[in-house]
Amino acid sequence: MGATEENSGLFPIFILTMIALPLVPYTIMKLCRAASKKAKSINCQCAVCSRSGKYRKSIFKKISNFSTWSNLTLVLLWVAMGVLVYYIKNINREIQVFEPFSILGLQAGASDHEIKKAYRRLSIQYHPDKNPDPDAHKYFVESIAKAYQALTDPISRENFEKYGHPDGRQGFQMGIALPQFLLNIEGASGGILLLWIVGVCILLPLVVAVVYLSKSSKYTGNNVMHQTLSAYYYFMKPSLAPSKVMDVLIKAAEYMEIPIRRSDAEPLQKLFMLVRSELNLDLKNIKQEQAKFWKQHPALVKTELLIQAHLTRETATLTPELQTDYKRVVEIAPRLIEELMKMAVIPRTAQGHGWLRPAVGVVELSQCIIQAVPLSARKATGGSTEGNAPFLQLPHFNEAVMKKIARKKVKSLQEFRDMKTEDRAELLSQVAGFSAAEIQDVESVLEMMPSVTVEVNCGTEGEEGIQEGDIVTVQAWVTLKRANGLTRALPHAPYFPFHKEENWWFLMADQTSNNVWFSQKVNFMDEASALTAASKAIEETSEGSGANPKETNKAVREAVEKVKSGSHLVMGKFQAPSEGNYNLTCYLLCDSWLGCDRKTGVKVKVVKRTRAGTRGGVMEDGPALEDGVDEDEEIEEDEYDEDYESEYSEDEEDDKQKGKKEKSANGKAPASSSGSGSDSGSDEE
Repeated sequence: MGATEENSGLFPIFILTMIALPLVPYTIMKLCRAASKKAKSINCQCAVCSRSGKYRKSIFKKISNFSTWSNLTLVLLWVAMGVLVYYIKNINREIQVFEPFSILGLQAGASDHEIKKAYRRLSIQYHPDKNPDPDAHKYFVESIAKAYQALTDPISRENFEKYGHPDGRQGFQMGIALPQFLLNIEGASGGILLLWIVGVCILLPLVVAVVYLSKSSKYTGNNVMHQTLSAYYYFMKPSLAPSKVMDVLIKAAEYMEIPIRRSDAEPLQKLFMLVRSELNLDLKNIKQEQAKFWKQHPALVKTELLIQAHLTRETATLTPELQTDYKRVVEIAPRLIEELMKMAVIPRTAQGHGWLRPAVGVVELSQCIIQAVPLSARKATGGSTEGNAPFLQLPHFNEAVMKKIARKKVKSLQEFRDMKTEDRAELLSQVAGFSAAEIQDVESVLEMMPSVTVEVNCGTEGEEGIQEGDIVTVQAWVTLKRANGLTRALPHAPYFPFHKEENWWFLMADQTSNNVWFSQKVNFMDEASALTAASKAIEETSEGSGANPKETNKAVREAVEKVKSGSHLVMGKFQAPSEGNYNLTCYLLCDSWLGCDRKTGVKVKVVKRTRAGTRGGVMEDGPALEDGVDEDEEIEEDEYDEDYESEYSEDEEDDKQKGKKEKSANGKAPASSSGSGSDSGSDEE
């Protein structure tokens, strides 16, 4: 019975251990992640962002952010652990090791005379004839009498002094840490124990597995439904114009689950009239176009209207029910756009290339959604290839302000950023009528806007030049700088109601054939991962080129310093195509800012594969001319420095060129007027 009680007392310790094993490391990981996120989440401090309330740290918002199911479960488990610790502490006080000398109040090794004297003294106090208290009787029988017998009997005392127990050597015992009621119920202990084992060891893991499998069968690792990926893969086309990307985005299965209410019919009709100009409807047949629009699936209609309300900043007119739907639509848009981007650059052609035009369109749509800028604002106007869209992301800017600034020959955001602070302040105050506080808001956002540069180095490892079929290694250092000195910061996006980190997409593409040869996502927020990736990549590259350990360590140290100073390493591989000279373009596209994209030209010379002899063809950065390239194939440096237009200005010409595009199933369009510049967009076909 004593062994059973002892084993039963171990059950709380067993439960405490099982809870603590996963809980402690998970809590440490979550705290480290929260501390890292808090340290790197530096947001814009302009008045527009402050009024949006997105970054306001009120008590209610802190509680709402903390009160997630994950956090509440974590707190409850820690409370349970605290209760178990307190219970175990009290149990340890109650369960005491049998110590006869201590019970009699004697020192170890006391004589027989002292033992008898102590026994008589305690008998007067606890003997049933002297003390009628039942507890005194119990203590006398179970402790005092037992201790006296253990010390006065020669054999018992010898066993106690030698083995620590009056009964002699005790065998090794193993028990099950289960509560006593499971092992001490007459006629029912076996059934209860069986139910316990079945419930804990079989049913609980089975329920967890079923829940996990049901979710994993419906969602991917990025928490996007498999049905959505299938739809995106099917509707993605090589000639998909940026303005048509919206039609693919809204076909996500997540949006099809948005509730359709009869009460939303009238508010959606009013919203339609507000955003009708953004829906690409043919004004010549407006009635037929409107009827066609409303004949779509109600979820598609609702989703597109809500997104257009966000882009045109008309969300204040939404009803409370539509506000809830709107936040759901906008909240999941970034991760849907990321998957849409992957569907654009996924290998589609026989050479394993993705498609450039839809990829650029996806990023441009992402920029508009984050900054709440209409797609129509990207159309080239007034001599500016980037349109008015980049200006609309600045605080206090609108169409009237931009018209006034345009009269002063400031047509692009880059020109506006390149102005001196004093000249810019004078322009805003005298021409646009901005107050000092409004000018300070504009300067704050301009200081937050990133500027990126890219250095590309490509070639085959351990070889000179590139031959057909070689595996070409791309190594690009992307450097980000801001006027305020920060590297990791959240973008200025007061109209986007959720936190959003900057992401960049590095694309190496052939504009002529519309093919993306290599792509990779870049995020400057996670410096630790960037350090690890850069160190590993540089180490492997150095070892592959035959460098000694000293040279390898030096290269790794230099890479680490670059990452700490605001650079990220982009590395990847692609297979060299057939013999020829290729004029590629490296794009660096931001999904959160307008007018901050960059691109640079890269020339590739691929020679015919030979069994022996020298290898020719070098892949270089910039407009330098390789050996074997004719003068008429030379690309002037200005071609990569001029601004390139957004394809939103091409929508009116798409129908005229439809016949030509259908002939290029692989995205091989007719010769285009290519150019490169410092702003987002793509080339005009």
